[in-house]
Amino acid sequence: MIIGKTIDQMKVGDKAEFAKTVTETDIYLFAGITGDFNPAHLNEAYAKDTFFKTRIAHGMLSAGFISAILGTQLPGPGAIYLKQELSFLAPVHIGDTITARAEVVELNIEKNRARLKTTCTNQDNVVVLDGEALVMPPKAPKK
Repeated sequence: MIIGKTIDQMKVGDKAEFAKTVTETDIYLFAGITGDFNPAHLNEAYAKDTFFKTRIAHGMLSAGFISAILGTQLPGPGAIYLKQELSFLAPVHIGDTITARAEVVELNIEKNRARLKTTCTNQDNVVVLDGEALVMPPKAPKK
């Protein structure tokens, strides 16, 4: 069985990242999966009259990239994602390359909890999402 880092294997300052270029297909698939068919995401004629002047990706699509880090890298497989605070700071456009990052800022060994700073930036290093996650790292397998 593959498991991620246990609380004893983690330290404050540990970091991980995941990058992806957002495509039109990603936006349509996310809309279909979530049911969020807001025309700001899907209809260019509608979106040109909005604040952003073009379609933008769903904010939670970028937030999902943080989930990818927590579930596959830090802590990784077996981690339980308990809480996420998010601030959406800038739009994500089709073709933007978003880099999600997570950094351990606090460990609570007794409660088996890790607090991580979470951010997403675009290819121009503009922070599009800022937040904080709370996770329960996996337990070591019983021997």
